[in-house]
Amino acid sequence: MTMVPPACSRARIIRLLIIDDSAIVREVLSRQLQADPEIHVVGTAPDPFMARDKILELEPDVITLDLEMPRMDGLTFLRRLMRYHPIPVVVVSSLSPKGGEVAMAALAAGAVDVLCKPGAAYSVGEMSAELKEAVKYAATIDASRMAAARTEHPSVVDPFLHASHKVLAIGGSTGGTSAIESILRRMPANAPGTLIVQHMPPVFTQSFARRLDDVSRMRVREAEDGEPVLPGVALIAPGGRHLLLRRSGATPYVQVKDGPRVNRHKPSVDVLFRSVARNAGRNAVGVILTGMGEDGAQGLLEMKQAGAFTIAQDEASCVVFGMPKAAIALGAAEVVSPLDSVVDRVKAFVDKELRH
Repeated sequence: MTMVPPACSRARIIRLLIIDDSAIVREVLSRQLQADPEIHVVGTAPDPFMARDKILELEPDVITLDLEMPRMDGLTFLRRLMRYHPIPVVVVSSLSPKGGEVAMAALAAGAVDVLCKPGAAYSVGEMSAELKEAVKYAATIDASRMAAARTEHPSVVDPFLHASHKVLAIGGSTGGTSAIESILRRMPANAPGTLIVQHMPPVFTQSFARRLDDVSRMRVREAEDGEPVLPGVALIAPGGRHLLLRRSGATPYVQVKDGPRVNRHKPSVDVLFRSVARNAGRNAVGVILTGMGEDGAQGLLEMKQAGAFTIAQDEASCVVFGMPKAAIALGAAEVVSPLDSVVDRVKAFVDKELRH
């Protein structure tokens, strides 16, 4: 049987506009992205004011956006764009603590994804491959829906009956920052020890953890190698490192380690879920959220086979249905749930288990 190349399945070429104040960055991104037959760079702009005119003139399908620019910063431009003329935006930002904080604000404002500019810790080749993938997925997204999918402030569920021996594992990608925030906002202070993989570069995960700690009744921090998994604490996988659940006797703890990318990602949801399947079994709950690709699907299946309760976010509440769809297709999800019902599902399962 002849396989149809992915490029042939697309109705049209993606029209891309690159916005960055650096002429070198504009040239590098243009050359790398233009090499993909599915992407056509229709133009570039050095600042938001020129970008505004080019958006109207060139009608791009997707925009890549720098956040630090003269005349108007990229975050202000993004917020205005999402309010008046929504277009899918992939942010390309500097790898710095300040850049991480602004990147979180960009995702909250409606950016599809945030990637790092090439640098000492992030090669042009790595960045180019991820950016091409991000642009292609961004072209499939309704930007107005992305801007509207920001976290609301739902009520917190009642405390768990007793969750000290349970582990909750969560994985997400595109749209996942908002989805994870929505879940943690609803968690009570005694929620099961929670391990989270969100596809995100280094430094950005530090900012993500701080933001979640500010809005959650749980304590949220970036995971450190060897620390225990405790009720009321959520640990975020550091960008550029895998997060695994380990066990020393009856005591669960995390391992944070380097290693090859899995499903093109580091951290990888599959790596976390597989370790939870091996070391927590039926004492675990797995949740796979919005995101592009298939990372986490096989791991969620292994969790289910080990006796864990598994949940996939439903299509209607996903920004990108790729990861949950792949898990559902494998039969890995015991329940398919809207985002706003995930915490209720987790609590119902944990409390029911403890009553028996």
